[in-house]
Amino acid sequence: IVTVNCARLLKADHHATNGVVHVIDKVIATTTNSIQQIIETEDSLETLRAAVAASDLNSLLESEGQYTLLAPTNEAFQKIPQETLNRILGDPEALRDLLNHHILKSAMCAEAIIAGLTMETLEGTTLDVGCSGEELTLNGKPIIANKDVLATNGVVHFVNELLIPDSAKTLFELAQESEVSKSTEFFRQAGLSSHLT
Repeated sequence: IVTVNCARLLKADHHATNGVVHVIDKVIATTTNSIQQIIETEDSLETLRAAVAASDLNSLLESEGQYTLLAPTNEAFQKIPQETLNRILGDPEALRDLLNHHILKSAMCAEAIIAGLTMETLEGTTLDVGCSGEELTLNGKPIIANKDVLATNGVVHFVNELLIPDSAKTLFELAQESEVSKSTEFFRQAGLSSHLT
């Protein structure tokens, strides 16, 4: 699938006497803002803006290159427990891992993403992309709220859930989501859960 500034190429190579015509499915608008500038101007990305500043990722997101930012909205940050959010925001390494888990190494417009695709993040982890009806899904969830916001150095998709990598989780959080959740409950009952958090 070929896209031009996230417009899908419908018909290619119509030869004319004075050139070639390619038919696309939308009007291409002028793009002037970097990914960082989009974060700075969007009200719904206020929490992400603070997180990016705290992790010193500003320079990367305004640099030349082609990235895809899966931008968690304020709503996405509000969905996780405040205690978990405070812990991540207070841990520079966990915060950087979290944000890098939301940045893909290449620019991917929604039209060019196909079901079953696995994409690598800057953190070195992978995300599974699929579809549910007409909606895109990430790791099986239809969480993309707004897609194809174009930047001079890539594309931004707004997501309404936070994608937390294992490296930003405590042992307790990891264990709760795995096949050792029963053991975790025993630790809690024995008053030892603080060692896992």
